[in-house]
Amino acid sequence: METNIATTPFGRRPMTLGMISSQVTARAVPKDATVHKWHVFQDIKDARIALGATDRALAILDALLSFHPDTALYGDSELVVWPSNEQLIRRANGMPPTTLRRHLAVLVECGLIIRRDSPNGKRFARKGQGGEIEQAYGFDISPIVARAEEFKDLAEAVRSEKKAFRLVKERLTICRRDVVKMIDTGIEEGVPANWGRVQQAYQAIVGQIPRTAPRQTLEAIAEELEGLWAEVREALESFVKTQKMDANESQNGRHIQNSKPDSKFESENSSGNKDEAGGNIADTDNVRSLPKRELPLGIVLDACPNMLWLVKGGGGIHNWREFLAAAEVARPSMGVSPSAWEEARTAMGEQQAAITIAAIYQRQDQINSAGGYLRSLTDRAKVGKFSVWPMVMALLRAKLDASNTTGTGVEAAAVDLEAAGKVVRTESRLEISDALRRSLDKPGRGS
Repeated sequence: METNIATTPFGRRPMTLGMISSQVTARAVPKDATVHKWHVFQDIKDARIALGATDRALAILDALLSFHPDTALYGDSELVVWPSNEQLIRRANGMPPTTLRRHLAVLVECGLIIRRDSPNGKRFARKGQGGEIEQAYGFDISPIVARAEEFKDLAEAVRSEKKAFRLVKERLTICRRDVVKMIDTGIEEGVPANWGRVQQAYQAIVGQIPRTAPRQTLEAIAEELEGLWAEVREALESFVKTQKMDANESQNGRHIQNSKPDSKFESENSSGNKDEAGGNIADTDNVRSLPKRELPLGIVLDACPNMLWLVKGGGGIHNWREFLAAAEVARPSMGVSPSAWEEARTAMGEQQAAITIAAIYQRQDQINSAGGYLRSLTDRAKVGKFSVWPMVMALLRAKLDASNTTGTGVEAAAVDLEAAGKVVRTESRLEISDALRRSLDKPGRGS
């Protein structure tokens, strides 16, 4: 008994080496092999470009797999399906017959299916007396079983490459942001260097980034940019060290240090007037010599990024009004009473108090009592012994020290930055207090 099903002519097709290779692979499939057809299909989709398959070809393969009744495909089972062109077009969401034939040929060339032609070039299945299929002519999907491990390896390689590409783009984004902010800090703080040339070096590097590029190209650009990052950081650190050496010499070796630098405030109502870093008249004078201008919002947010968690909807903080609103949210979450907050705003000013709250919030895991700490800082602000500059710069230094990024740098900018690290400024427009210096040496403290 013979039953013809979906009789569709193939026409004459030339035999290719790709077809022969696919047939050899299909014959080599282990009889005990078992695969999940949709898992293998997902691997094929991920490795599509490596295999040379097209999107439409995969849509047809999806349709072909759906004609096999079982989800699990076995190496010792019959793996031939024989749908008509009309059935394939319907399940492949519709396409012209000429397009269907073209992409079927792509599947064959990629070794994803094998044609099993009947003597008359039609697709059909011959059934026996019991209704079981004795012989089928159509599309053999046995390569899905035979090459399952190959498809999996290709897909994993493609996924790994995509991940590496994403990571290098993240490196570039983070490094670009940090370099720009460090350059701005250097200019704002009057660090001696030819910042114009440094900015030109930065622009020369980022100007190499094409709209589309292979990962290897981006890796090379990232390494060059990280080199500039290291040079700018070295210039800032050298400036701080030079200022510290000058201060030590001017004090004739005198060095006052808190005997308990890591001590925490046990109670919000503690009234001890602990100085910012040991406390004396010289410290007060140095605090007053810090810049009178306001800290830029961008630098504050860079030092206190946890404040962004408090913004509803994750929209970010774009101005001081939004920053003050975030501080109002942070204050009760840390247990700071309304009276302590109001006292701080009166003594420091609303904006400075908000920055102080942000710095405490950034390091709240290292502070036993945020309310007691704020009251102590408020008391020091009342007598001119407190500034938010050391707190913010200490947090920035801690962030820099936590970074593991290294690089070689750009020679043109490196010359200026290396020279800047050796310059001792005798008439600096900005003097850094002992409190700031000790804070930079101890990045774990909030002020």
